[in-house]
Parts: sequence; C-alpha cells; structure tokens
Amino acid sequence: MTSNDPYVTAVHAWVSRVVVGLNLCPFANRELESGRVRFALSEARTEEALLHALADEMHWLDTHPETATTLLIHPQVLARFEDYNQFLDLADGLLESLDRDGVYQIASFHPDYQFGGTAPDAAENYTNRSPYPILHLLREDDLGAAIDAYPDPEGIPERNIQKLEQMGTAQLKALLDACYPQA
Repeated sequence: MTSNDPYVTAVHAWVSRVVVGLNLCPFANRELESGRVRFALSEARTEEALLHALADEMHWLDTHPETATTLLIHPQVLARFEDYNQFLDLADGLLESLDRDGVYQIASFHPDYQFGGTAPDAAENYTNRSPYPILHLLREDDLGAAIDAYPDPEGIPERNIQKLEQMGTAQLKALLDACYPQA
C-alpha cells in the first residue's frame, strides 16, 4: 500500500481527475485535499478474503477517526461486474453482522459498472466506473453532515447524468483510461 503502487496510483488519479475533476461528488475534493481519504489495496483473491479485508477496514476506520473514508481497492477478485454486484449483498450483510450498519455505508465502483435498465455503453454508468473494483466505506455521520450542508443534494445524480451525456462515452472512456499509469 504505497503511493508507488500502480493500482493505488490509478485510483488516486481517477478520484482526482474524474470524481473531483468533473465534480461528480461535490464532497470529495475537501476530503482529498485534507488527506482524509485512505487508499487501501487488498491482495484478496477470494470473496471470503475480501470480506475479511472489508472488516479490517471498518476496524481501521473505527480506530482512526481522522480518516473520513476508505477506498478499498481489490483488483484480484470480483473482476466480473455480475459477481461484484452480487457480492454487495454480502458486504452489506457484513455491515449488519458487525453492527456497523448506520455507522458506515458502502458505495460501489467497478470498471464495468452498469446501472439497471441502462445500456452497457451508457454515459451515466461512468458515474460509478473506476479503474479497478472498489468498495468505498463512508462514515454515515460525515456523509449526512455534508449532505445537510449542500444545496439540492437530490439533484446531484441528474446533474451528473446530464454532464456525462454531454461529454459522451468516448471522452469518458479516454478520461478513465488516462488514469492508468503509463509504462
């Protein structure tokens, strides 16, 4: 888990250039600039190992209140979006079994993310497309406070969809591809 790691480098570039750069999440820039975002790389190769890594990250956040959020990058497991999407139920179950439901929330990002009812190449899917599969742990209290202080948080998804549709899939794919470290 070093800044020289190509997986972490790609995800950090994605957060900087896509999430913050396109203002897809208006709350991300403050946390990124203040160094309160943890980029954690999991070496998990099985779903069971990934669940353990996710539990470890919840514990890490429990003991490090100065960290606002963790991006758990797991490039060796759940490469197929269908598998990843099904795994999210297990991840939510883990939150409940560890009595962390209501403390943390999991946001999901994947290179092949596809919202239900959309075409695979729909621009709106890029709101959740990332260089590698990611489980994003957010503190619910922090998220709630940010949403309460933001004007019209309900309009964020629609504004994002409009922005991404105007950009078009080719430009979005190129922006995502540019996040990978060049050899």
